[in-house]
Amino acid sequence: MEYIISVLLSGISVGGQYALIAIGYTLVYGILRLINFAHGDVFMVAGLMGIYFTATLPIGESLPLVILLTVFLGFTIERAAYKPLRDAPRMSVMISAIGVSYLLQNTATYITGGQPMTYPTIPFLSNTVNVAGTQTKWVVIITPILVLALVFALTQLINRTKVGMAMRAVSKDFETSRLMGIKINNVISATFIIGSALAAVGSILFFTNYPAITPMAGAMPGLKAFVAAVFGGIGSIPGAVIGAFLIGICETIIKGLPSAWDVSVFSDAFTFALLIIILVFKPQGLFGEAATDKV
Repeated sequence: MEYIISVLLSGISVGGQYALIAIGYTLVYGILRLINFAHGDVFMVAGLMGIYFTATLPIGESLPLVILLTVFLGFTIERAAYKPLRDAPRMSVMISAIGVSYLLQNTATYITGGQPMTYPTIPFLSNTVNVAGTQTKWVVIITPILVLALVFALTQLINRTKVGMAMRAVSKDFETSRLMGIKINNVISATFIIGSALAAVGSILFFTNYPAITPMAGAMPGLKAFVAAVFGGIGSIPGAVIGAFLIGICETIIKGLPSAWDVSVFSDAFTFALLIIILVFKPQGLFGEAATDKV
């Protein structure tokens, strides 16, 4: 029983961390119809900044600084790599996103020498707690609560503020929103800022659990978060969150199966097999809306 509780807690925690990254994917896709391939690398850069800043500053100062600079990084990427291509073919923007991804990875390799670095121990989050006889870290308990609180705050922002109303309008019809006087560039910048802030929070929680960081550390979590967004219905925030939790729980259950079965190595394969199955039978994802062509 303790083992089952441990696996479920870990799965919910990992799913929550994927959800924070997946929301960034789904917000950008909802506004720009762009898959931001650099988003996982922004998550990785936030982790590296956490290592360097905590080496010279107190935790209480370094973590807010990480979030602030990650937001600035996301804003800068949008203004430098995507805004100049606003009216270019979608393929050009996608190639630009891939270029930014490789730029971030190579810059991180140059700075770190490509060697794995260890994320610092964050007081309280790294401490252990006993849950129904199971020893686990506080970050495992706090992650789903924090994710739900952030999703609630994001939902309120989208449904009850002027910026949120503009985001909903742009996601429905980009060109008409522009003609109606909505400042498209400001809306897109706000989208990147929100997504980058959530990625920074996700990196703090994720690397507290998995402290080894390399320049490629954002690739697999970013890819799984993207799968979660597609699984739930890319463009749908509740879909991305539920998809992330489902993938996190299933992945952890597979990793926790008896070693004699020798199936734990297939946990990543399961994630992508699940994506293929859902795309075959429900291409728009669990909560996505079927696309319609405007005439």
